Amino acid sequence: MTSHQDPNLAAIDAIVAKSAAAAHVWADASASQRATLLRGLADALEQHQPDLVAIADRESGLGEARLNGEVARTAFQLRGFATEVEAGVPYRRVDDAAVAGAPPAGRPRLSRIQRPLGPVAMFSASNFPFAFSVLGGDTASALAAGCPVVVKPHAGHPELSRAVFTLAAAVVRAQGLPEGLLTLAEAPNRAAGTYLVQHPSITAVAFTGSYQGGKALWQAANARARPVPFFGELGSINPLVALPSALQHDSEGLAKTLAASITLGCGQFCTSPGVIVLLDSPLSQRFIAQLAEAIAPIRTHRMLTPGMQQGFEAAAASVAELARPLFAQQPEGAGPAPRLFATDAAAFIANAHLREEMFGPAALVVTAQSISQVADVLDAVGGTLTTTLWGLDADSEDNRRLLRAAQRVSGRVLFAGVPTGVAVCHAQQHGGPWPASTAPQTTSVGFAAIERFLRPVALQDAPAWVLG
Repeated sequence: MTSHQDPNLAAIDAIVAKSAAAAHVWADASASQRATLLRGLADALEQHQPDLVAIADRESGLGEARLNGEVARTAFQLRGFATEVEAGVPYRRVDDAAVAGAPPAGRPRLSRIQRPLGPVAMFSASNFPFAFSVLGGDTASALAAGCPVVVKPHAGHPELSRAVFTLAAAVVRAQGLPEGLLTLAEAPNRAAGTYLVQHPSITAVAFTGSYQGGKALWQAANARARPVPFFGELGSINPLVALPSALQHDSEGLAKTLAASITLGCGQFCTSPGVIVLLDSPLSQRFIAQLAEAIAPIRTHRMLTPGMQQGFEAAAASVAELARPLFAQQPEGAGPAPRLFATDAAAFIANAHLREEMFGPAALVVTAQSISQVADVLDAVGGTLTTTLWGLDADSEDNRRLLRAAQRVSGRVLFAGVPTGVAVCHAQQHGGPWPASTAPQTTSVGFAAIERFLRPVALQDAPAWVLG
């Protein structure tokens, strides 16, 4: 079906045309222009925060405290990228002076610069209606890089998406910038989303969502006549390894901390710890009992959408057929009751179904017989956003082996605490080997995210007017 036969696709054509028309203007915009826009967007969010949070809570059920914190994070990200722009990050240039003589010692004058990719299609996430949505990190980093953004809002919070976009569009207009700099494409179905990804004027895609949806769009991006970069975060099971040495002191406190992390936001965090790996020992058995006791009575809020809860129930039921429940399922409140299952390392390694994400308040405890088998469990995971390693305080060959395994499969390795909660800073890495993300050498959180939307160009013997 062509866009002329479908009004939804025709609308996408018109929106992307505006974005393409704005691309060269924004690519050549000064640091001051970009930073002023980013700070203006942050100000607009905060000025309308109470109304926006009320809409978000009505649509998502995430609660005002969580949503107010998310607005603060979103504004922080926007202002942080403004600072990066003012520091010259997207304008960096590396110069090599000409050297007389023949190669390899001799060379022409070369200047390596960075250029924006162009219009970016940004697919909003369900679980972060502010921080990974219309003005979230993908939008902020793309605008900072000099790329217009076409936002595909998530169906889980349509009213909020329109409200935030309306505010953002007003800021763009007030600053005299092209309308196409930030646009909203309400692609109502999978075909429209695929059409947006494959539109010839789209030069990159940013996606945060499910493995199935992300993989389909990633394949669509690569099936184009001219494939484009697809920066997709597709989900993660985030193993947490707790060695007996970590459980000797205050294992009850650790169990409560872990139970809270597993159920935080009704388990709808991409960094929620979904697999708990323990060595077979009395300390581990005590910890399992404490974790079950801590998590069983927790009452969750409703999940983001009915479809998401159906998906969680199906995934948990699949695991329940292969693993042992650690407590009888409690009565449900506003949201689904937490689940905790147990299996052994050999079964986990052998059965891929045990390694599928349960996106919700659930986790699987895996008991291993040796450090070697723990490393094999991590290798079986394949790719994950995070791995947490409790008890690696001393330098030993066993601990080095676990660290090597964790680094092979993860974008972020923690030695204390829990993986929920992702700091926005320069050193952050939010991305991991497949299936956690499609581009594990990049991050979608933190200020290095700007690098996704810049392409290096080497200028050889350029005249003075080109280099400025």
